[in-house]
Amino acid sequence: MAASQSPPATMPNYIRFLFGGLAGMGATCFVQPLDLIKNRMQLSGEGGKAKEHKTSLHAIKSVIRNEGISGLYVGLSAGLLRQASYTTVRMGVYSTLFEKFSGDGGKPPGFFMKAGIGMAAGAVGAFVGTPAEISLIRMTADGRLPEAERRGYKNVFDALIRITKEEGIVTLWRGCLPTVGRAMVVNAAQLASYSQAKQLLMSTGYFKDNIMCHFASSMISGLITTAASMPVDIAKTRIQNMKMINGVPEYRGAMDVLIKVVKNEGFFSLWKGFTPYYARLGPHTVLTFIFLEQMNQSYRLYVLKDTSRGGGGL
Repeated sequence: MAASQSPPATMPNYIRFLFGGLAGMGATCFVQPLDLIKNRMQLSGEGGKAKEHKTSLHAIKSVIRNEGISGLYVGLSAGLLRQASYTTVRMGVYSTLFEKFSGDGGKPPGFFMKAGIGMAAGAVGAFVGTPAEISLIRMTADGRLPEAERRGYKNVFDALIRITKEEGIVTLWRGCLPTVGRAMVVNAAQLASYSQAKQLLMSTGYFKDNIMCHFASSMISGLITTAASMPVDIAKTRIQNMKMINGVPEYRGAMDVLIKVVKNEGFFSLWKGFTPYYARLGPHTVLTFIFLEQMNQSYRLYVLKDTSRGGGGL
């Protein structure tokens, strides 16, 4: 009688979380300047003031002229911590749930299930990553303020400590609801559209599960995600950067931000900074998924000795 075969080895959950975080951190090292420009443009025109930056190029020139080349990398420590917390959790949760809800023979779940998984992963990751997110927003916005009004955080840990001491620990989760809302939109769009685009591209017969397929899928995913998430992102950015004026917050909530932006700056201002946002989100999506897929492939091939599939399970 033949011995029963043992079930194939699977990737441990902690490896999924680790690879997700490392992929996001690697991508951030390349796109941090674009994140800074996106934040500066979203804050431009705030409070009824004239727009500081008319185009992305104008914003880049302004930062370099006033703060030097290194000014483009202000807030990098916060960006890395954000990825280490937010992306580690969201990618780990998504990969785990994706495999859990896959059918027999590794058949991927349907599009709406992918979107639901993405929303759940984004919500959990965003809650964990909000303190790093608020530090990132403030650090990247600091250079646009007059010298006397700057917060002057030295790094993300200095930001977290000072925010806690000066404004209370609850402030670290200011804007948590729009952050979670944005993350749910981003992840539902990004993770589901990436999986779906990859599936559709491979079904054409012109693509195999390789780096070119991952690149094309990521660019499609980045465009869809940018269009869907920008209004929520601008609300999140302004809430997290706002100051108290005579003890009263500038905005009452995300909806108040959106109403004021449309009223004072025009409807299409909800997509202000679209170019740097996509320029940041597109490459970040591409690099994150490419790094993640390559790490997953390598782990399956060299650790699990699994040669049955090339992809990383997304």
